Amino acid sequence: MSAIVGQLKRSLVIAGKNVKIYYSKGPVIVFGLVFPLFLALAYVVGRDLPLEEVLPGLIGMTAFFTATSVGPSIAPWEARSRTLERLLCCPVAPWTIIAGDMLSSFFFGFIISAVPLALTLALGVQPLNFVALLIGLMIASLCFAALSVLLSAYPPTDVPATTMMLSSLVKFPLVFISGVFIPVERLPQWGAAVASISPLTYFTDMVRQLLINKGFYPLALDFLALIAFTAALAFAAIKLHEKTLARRLS
Repeated sequence: MSAIVGQLKRSLVIAGKNVKIYYSKGPVIVFGLVFPLFLALAYVVGRDLPLEEVLPGLIGMTAFFTATSVGPSIAPWEARSRTLERLLCCPVAPWTIIAGDMLSSFFFGFIISAVPLALTLALGVQPLNFVALLIGLMIASLCFAALSVLLSAYPPTDVPATTMMLSSLVKFPLVFISGVFIPVERLPQWGAAVASISPLTYFTDMVRQLLINKGFYPLALDFLALIAFTAALAFAAIKLHEKTLARRLS
């Protein structure tokens, strides 16, 4: 048990290192801040919708794009700068490095996503359960962070642009099938079935229920689905990276 705690402490150190180095990188700024900002403007401007109807999609998009903007670029940058070799020579397990990458993505996503959440309160929109909404945001940010690190596992390249492009090919379709622009209850049956494979669907549905008391799934199912997606994506990311980390050094 003490060994696991020690490795988790090392993950926090790795996450702190990632925060200092990668948060100011161009791709992170573009895909984590600029892109979601303009997408949010496109979502809001010209739509004659009440504020309560707009906020769930806005919070969902912000959490998704910010929490997935850091992870895809860390591994290739580490390989290119040769810092990955130094990490692997340290007394850290491969899963410790991947967990550190996930945590740095989680911190970025959660902190930035708190902005529209604060805006919600500032505009007088009171969630039905603010604590549940905050916990849901934390779980969702960790889930999306795990997805972003998974997307950087293959191909094991040292070119950040490659992983960012491939991750975008996955992220953008997920946004459009996840009930952000059209609530799941308004989708046809096949659309709702497709939406059920995306973790963003359950987070958006959760936010809708906690803000405007409208949703497609039971609230408990939204939480359980996010937890299950987080565990599955984190496990897959760790296992896949364990197979590809050595290939990045060649």
